[in-house]
Amino acid sequence: MTEMHFNGIAFAVLMGYYILINLIIYATMAFDKKAAINHKRRVPEKNFYFMAILGGGLGGLLAQIFKHHKTRHLDFVFVFTITGILHILLIFLVMGKFIVTFS
Repeated sequence: MTEMHFNGIAFAVLMGYYILINLIIYATMAFDKKAAINHKRRVPEKNFYFMAILGGGLGGLLAQIFKHHKTRHLDFVFVFTITGILHILLIFLVMGKFIVTFS
């Protein structure tokens, strides 16, 4: 008989990481939006790309929607969408390999 095992610690670490990186990019974009309005020093665009690659694509998309920041930059929409989709696929892959296992 095949049994399913769920690794709750690995799941918590994985979800914690993705929540944290997405909150960080969202907060960074909110900070950058405020800096743009107040003509202050801005966050370099390469930092947003880097955070998206690390898994913050969905947080970047949410910041674009709710903070109306970088909405005219189609490259940001593209990068955030693609990295968001890729990281969702990666989550499913990792969950199938390490979090939910069958024996």
